[in-house]
Amino acid sequence: MNNLDIAYNTERPDIQFPEYGRSIQEMLLHAKTIESPQKRQKTVESIIGLMIQLGPQGNRNMDDYREKLWNHVFALCNYELDVTPPPGIVIRREEDRAKPEPLGYPKTATRMRHYGNSVHALIQKAIDMPEGPKREGFVEVIASYMKLAYKTWNKEHYVSDDIVKEDLEILSNGQLLLHEGHDSLDKLAAGVGKLDNRNRTNTGGGGDRGGRRRGGRNRGGNNGGGRNNNSSNNNNNNNNSGRRRKR
Repeated sequence: MNNLDIAYNTERPDIQFPEYGRSIQEMLLHAKTIESPQKRQKTVESIIGLMIQLGPQGNRNMDDYREKLWNHVFALCNYELDVTPPPGIVIRREEDRAKPEPLGYPKTATRMRHYGNSVHALIQKAIDMPEGPKREGFVEVIASYMKLAYKTWNKEHYVSDDIVKEDLEILSNGQLLLHEGHDSLDKLAAGVGKLDNRNRTNTGGGGDRGGRRRGGRNRGGNNGGGRNNNSSNNNNNNNNSGRRRKR
């Protein structure tokens, strides 16, 4: 039995750029060992042409696509490749490239998320307002909206005004309190219910009007039928008169 020398990928060097494959990497390492400068330059340019064909077609329209390929070629050869890139292409090491600053994670509500970020923003705006009846009315609207939002996401549980008052005090760190004699916190929910009923009423009214129009057409159809009956009666009278003349 013949012994075969099989080279496993696990025993080979790692692929630095998987999108080009191991064959491109091995060709570039071989081109680095070519002694003739002209032949080495031509070989590297041919390999870059092959890399363009292997890459997605949409990338070919990018302005810096060729510069990216040349930088990858030098990186695959550990920046030890003695060739001249085309004019306008700058070879930079990866550590010399400017990296964008990391984006900060957006700040969201950390307490009582069922109210949403809008409620937290409204509470902060109410805190910044001066004392007075305008601020008190604004706080009532916020509390009413809080109860509406609470009932939207907790339909199976009863929501009392005391729960909303406590949550408002916690979210505002004790800076916002509902004054005595405030209106009911269900006014926003009641307004939404009235709006739904109004829409249903308008929808039903449209159907009635459509029914009336259809009825009008039917009446018109009956009138048309009446006209047909009159014409048939006239024909019968003419036939009778003709018979009398023959006699």
